[in-house]
Amino acid sequence: MTQQLRLRNNRVITFERMEMMGIVNVTPDSFYAGSRTMGQDGLEDAWETACAKAGQHIAEGARMIDVGGESTRPGSAPVSEDEEISRICPVIERIRTEYPDIILSADTYRAGTASAALQAGADLINDISGLTFEPALADAVCDAGAGIILMHTGGRPDTMQDAPFYENVVEEVYDFLHRQMAFAVARGIGWDQIMIDMGIGFGKTREHNLQLLRSIDRFSDLGCPHLLAVSRKSFIGSTLGREDPEDRLAGTLAVTAFAAEHGIAAARVHDVKENLDAARMAEELTGGIG
Repeated sequence: MTQQLRLRNNRVITFERMEMMGIVNVTPDSFYAGSRTMGQDGLEDAWETACAKAGQHIAEGARMIDVGGESTRPGSAPVSEDEEISRICPVIERIRTEYPDIILSADTYRAGTASAALQAGADLINDISGLTFEPALADAVCDAGAGIILMHTGGRPDTMQDAPFYENVVEEVYDFLHRQMAFAVARGIGWDQIMIDMGIGFGKTREHNLQLLRSIDRFSDLGCPHLLAVSRKSFIGSTLGREDPEDRLAGTLAVTAFAAEHGIAAARVHDVKENLDAARMAEELTGGIG
């Protein structure tokens, strides 16, 4: 079934089959070294590297780019709002200028960063907290007429993996997303401007993650596009015995193909070409989602 997401200026992205969201991390400490664009050479070099990474993703078929300025891997420490803005906004501005048709997402849970990113040219905000860390972020999205990705997390990144527990992880994540969707709508965001993300790897054990993926069809009842974000994550490593994220591409491709078979709208990935190939083959074998 074709799915849609309304963005700024009533721009609509249609998901007739799975699309790719390429990851651009303007950070020195994201869990996968291959995604980092920030080293010891200062912000200007980081911006250049990030824009080049975005260009590579787009050339490989990404329809969406997600720009983040703070690592949210388990155990990570936050950066200041000013630092986050200084990392991502110049990148968003440059990508918007060079690739005016690309869908640009800013990966942040801060209202101030969201406002700055939207002014810089972002189309939607990817909030790992589902509007729970800073509920005022909803107002920034509403004021801009932008889209939002609501993700479930089991806590803040620095503590979320401290013995996560659920009575029923599938139903609790489902209820959280439904509740936060209603909250977003109450704050003026259109139901058709919302995308969801189960939050694989955020405050969840390996078995929790697998249970959510096995029950992925349950979330179609929420009636909005679904973003899958599993690229090279630790549950793949622990399942396959691959400690190094560099060795988790094959496992990621398997999950992407599985998700494509189940009509997931988009996948947030480090490796656009390979994941796009996996999705397209799965769709050909199963008749696609259109």
